[in-house]
Amino acid sequence: MAGAAVTEFEASGAAGSETSAEVSSGASAASTERGTSVRYASADEPVRVGRPLVVAIDGPSGSGKSSVSKEVSRRLRLAYLDTGAMYRAVAWDCLDRELDLTDSALVEASARALDLELSTSADREHVAVRGHDVTEAIREPRISASVSAVATNLGVRDELIRRQRALIAAHGRRMVVEGRDITTVVARDAEVRLLLTASEEARLRRRGLQLGGSQSAEALLQQVVERDRRDSTVASFTQAADGVYTVDSSDLDFEETVNAVLEVVLAAVGGHPAEH
Repeated sequence: MAGAAVTEFEASGAAGSETSAEVSSGASAASTERGTSVRYASADEPVRVGRPLVVAIDGPSGSGKSSVSKEVSRRLRLAYLDTGAMYRAVAWDCLDRELDLTDSALVEASARALDLELSTSADREHVAVRGHDVTEAIREPRISASVSAVATNLGVRDELIRRQRALIAAHGRRMVVEGRDITTVVARDAEVRLLLTASEEARLRRRGLQLGGSQSAEALLQQVVERDRRDSTVASFTQAADGVYTVDSSDLDFEETVNAVLEVVLAAVGGHPAEH
């Protein structure tokens, strides 16, 4: 299912000016030379109230998955799940206990025994392992450099996918879930499945801004392109599968990207922007 080809948004992850706005079936639309611009009015009730609404979002590094997914979850009043944080938590746990990441059986056992606390609110990022707050630690360069060794472990994937599905169910199947194989594996029965992508140039630029210019061009290439190459051996997140919408954010700013995703959600669940 072809999605709208939907100018660069700053990689700081800052939300747009309407962070408290939510989607309703009564949105206002205006035609522009770039297509249809949709501004969503606040609503008394979330979309599909009392019914399941899982929004599954896949995409490569630097495509804006996390910041966009958080804002979409706020506006739709849904829970939010960053599956990548779970893999990073396993990597942190293994490194903290000085485990050999090349020992696949040991790493799998560590994942299955992992004592993990994870926030499912877009407004509160919190990750704890064995009672230790690792919210900041799992974003450190050493974890970024090691996480693919965990993410490509099929036993680890099986365990974390099991936990991810349990979290979706625990929230009444009302959740925005983002990661790398969400549309094809974790939530392939989601009401909305979407691939958020961007050009390599845009992704490298955004990741560099996100890291405050602290990384060299070589380090950025390793974090973005090389990690995607390794992870794509076990997960599909570069091409949209059948029935998955595509939103290309290469030439969109943050607010435009959020609105493009919200348009996809409304289209997928039978809603539509109201006409002027």
